Amino acid sequence: MTKRDSLGAHSLNIHPTAIVHPGAELSRGVEVGPFCLVGEDVKLGEGTRLLSNVVVNGHTTIGKHNEVHPFTVIGATSQDKKYRGESSRVFIGDRNIIREFVTIHRGTGEGSHTSIGDDNLLLAYVHIAHNCLIGDFVVMSNSSQLAGHVTVEDYAGIGGMVGVHQFVRIGKMSFIGGYSKLLKDVPPYFMIQGNPGYVRGLNVEGMKRRGVAREAVNELKEAYRQLYRSEDRRSSALAELRTSLTTAEGKELIDFFVQPTERGIVTRPTARRRTSNGRAAATADTFDES
Repeated sequence: MTKRDSLGAHSLNIHPTAIVHPGAELSRGVEVGPFCLVGEDVKLGEGTRLLSNVVVNGHTTIGKHNEVHPFTVIGATSQDKKYRGESSRVFIGDRNIIREFVTIHRGTGEGSHTSIGDDNLLLAYVHIAHNCLIGDFVVMSNSSQLAGHVTVEDYAGIGGMVGVHQFVRIGKMSFIGGYSKLLKDVPPYFMIQGNPGYVRGLNVEGMKRRGVAREAVNELKEAYRQLYRSEDRRSSALAELRTSLTTAEGKELIDFFVQPTERGIVTRPTARRRTSNGRAAATADTFDES
């Protein structure tokens, strides 16, 4: 079935089995496929497509040219026990691809929100909980899960089956390896792997793909050496790096370390210990975070 928009043009394509509340706002070129449900307070931007069996409800605004695949739920109430029915929102930008069975929940707290930027790829079974803030060009692989209040900055990559603790920050252009358990903040441009997740080095390949200048990559390598490979206290290393780093990427790294943190910042494995079954296991270093 085709429905006219406010300009009178035949621009909306709504399948006869879909249910769209009369109060919903659908822009030119929106497609609502079979068995979709669109709630009263939903706004869908130009060219956005709900392929089939998609539920969008709550105060949810979705921008232009997004593609939402079957059995996705966007704008559901928070699973947080503190949620008491207050009005909260979901904002999604433009050109995102949201694959099957993704769940994106609105915020906890009156007037709060969950936000997703532009050009992101969320693969099947991804979960984005209440009050999360996702930047642009983020890739979240299958079954990766974000708890509440997580921040993911631009160009970050999150591998399959990754679990992220609430209030964690994931920095720009970082990469989290598959099956990792992430309990602490991840500095920009770093790679993390393990359970719990530890620093494994710099995301050099990711920086190359994004055209980061060689000068900046070299600066970040030196910063990594001072912050994670030397015996200096972190506070001393940061003080020295503030005066020596000159690129935008280097300054972003320092800014990340000096911002307040709920969870602390990831360390690296430096020692081995024996478990009860005799196997060796990595232990965290005792890096001073002061």
